[in-house]
Amino acid sequence: MAETPETALTDFALDDVTTDFRGVVRETASRLKSGNLGSLPAVFAIIALVAIFGAVSPSSFLSTLNFANLLEQAASVIVIAMAVSFTLLLGEIDLAAGFTAGVAAAVLATRLQEWPLVPSIIVAALVALALGSFTGFMVAKVGIPSFVVTLANVLLFQGILLLLVRDGGSVRIENELVKDLVGGNMSPTLSWIFLGLALLLFALTMLRQQRASHGAIPMSLVAFKLAATATVSVGVTILLNRNRAFPNAPAPIQGIPSVIPVVLVLLIGLTFLLSRTRYGRHLYAVGGNAEAARRAGINITRIRLSAFAICGLFAGIGGAFLASRVNSVDPNTGANDTLLLAVGAAVIGGTSLFGGQGRMLNAVLGGFVLALIPNGLTLVGKQDVPALGEIDFGSSGTKFICAGLALLVASSVDALSRKRSL
Repeated sequence: MAETPETALTDFALDDVTTDFRGVVRETASRLKSGNLGSLPAVFAIIALVAIFGAVSPSSFLSTLNFANLLEQAASVIVIAMAVSFTLLLGEIDLAAGFTAGVAAAVLATRLQEWPLVPSIIVAALVALALGSFTGFMVAKVGIPSFVVTLANVLLFQGILLLLVRDGGSVRIENELVKDLVGGNMSPTLSWIFLGLALLLFALTMLRQQRASHGAIPMSLVAFKLAATATVSVGVTILLNRNRAFPNAPAPIQGIPSVIPVVLVLLIGLTFLLSRTRYGRHLYAVGGNAEAARRAGINITRIRLSAFAICGLFAGIGGAFLASRVNSVDPNTGANDTLLLAVGAAVIGGTSLFGGQGRMLNAVLGGFVLALIPNGLTLVGKQDVPALGEIDFGSSGTKFICAGLALLVASSVDALSRKRSL
């Protein structure tokens, strides 16, 4: 049978362009059915955890004070998860990212005792970058598997941290700007100004993308996203601008936590790097299929080395968050479960352990999930459970079990969805 122009167009035309909101919904449903769940499990997990903890302990968990504390608790995990995401996108891992954060925090704290703020920050950032570059060199140039290199670096970097804080001591941070990084708050007026600028930037970005898509992104979808974002943002700002201090507190506590705009700037910058630059496209290509990327002319060695270097740099920034939260640095800064929570945050948020799939937003969503678990369990405390008796949900053992189960579930979803999409 001879082909008509219509059948030829169907066979060889580009993908159909989505032109309306209903088409976007159908396309999203089709993508979910194929196993590409993205951040949806993390969103459902956040909704479920808030509903459960809110029902069990409404007066404490749903308070404005706890909401602000939750944002501050999640910040350091989110930033280190963003750092680890660069290696996960390659199908690699950096087990020493937590101690990279600790070493950078120790360098910052010790330098602040003698130097001004800016030189101290620069030196700490350079140290973090050097540690990440060292890891990248051993993986990309020498060819040692990342698991082995970073496992050795756990001991190496921990030793450096112990030397910096003098074997079991601690270094206090007195600089007010660093102390207020996590724990400080913007004034209510400044909070509204920040919200207005953020929404304006978001609206301009969405409109620019809509124009560049030539109709592939419907204006109705843009309007829906803008309305939803503005509604949620305004509601959150109203809550945070209320006084959340205890009745007998000497001063009110109001405004958006200072850490929020910092994390937002990092999120925007790293999202732009991954989605709007050639480097980001090359990173995804190498993570998706390294051999195909090599044949396409991508310098795989340089991409791998740079990914570990970036991971080290932003892990160092996460270290500053860790130090700011407790106003000091000790041998446990970046140790214990810091790395596990960071990797877990990225994976729970939707970043694939197999490489080539993930976004910076995944780290943010996953960080909230892993911050909600210990936060909510602590407030639930001891409860009588039918057939099990009294259980202390605030104990460390219970928190570790719940966080581990959450990571196992997320990893299972990732593996099963990847099989389904093949």
